[in-house]
Amino acid sequence: MLVKIWPDNPNPKQIAHAAEVLRADGVVVYPTDSVYAFGCSVRNPKAIERMRAIKGKDASVFTLVFDSLARVADYARVDNPQFRVLKANLPGEFTFLLPPLSRVPEKALAKRKSIGVRIPANTIARALVEQLGCPMLTTSVRDDDEAVEYTTDPELIHERYGRLVDMVIDGGEGLVTPTTVVDLCGDEPEILREGIGELK
Repeated sequence: MLVKIWPDNPNPKQIAHAAEVLRADGVVVYPTDSVYAFGCSVRNPKAIERMRAIKGKDASVFTLVFDSLARVADYARVDNPQFRVLKANLPGEFTFLLPPLSRVPEKALAKRKSIGVRIPANTIARALVEQLGCPMLTTSVRDDDEAVEYTTDPELIHERYGRLVDMVIDGGEGLVTPTTVVDLCGDEPEILREGIGELK
């Protein structure tokens, strides 16, 4: 199912429908402020397994997407220095690595000692998480072995993944450059991947 949602003013009924899909073991493709991404509810083990199967070799790299900073501390340990970095840079084109708390499912961690945290500067992504009522577990559609158009054009993403996911949200053309990844698990922020975001 390919659904057009305008990012400037997301239709509440369409967002509510997408959230219902996520609650029912669903996996969706949705726009972010960088590349398009797969998403499912963090509370849904079946959907997590489905997303892991879709991603294959890249299945260990999952991130939690929030609609605001308010709930991040429910899923990851955030001390004052980390919070200041998050507050200065989010919403934005970043993935911040933080120590996970017990609320993060083992299926999401895959034995890793950190979990990625995102709050995209994309109204569709944030509205979807807000409507869902819990974080989305997510991983990018981007594949280094695949033609760029199949990771940035929603119609081609639907052509490629439409039979594997329950919904592709068309929020306009996606970007090629991924997020900047910053490790906040140590004493100082460490940039692990230079992406679209510039750290403040």
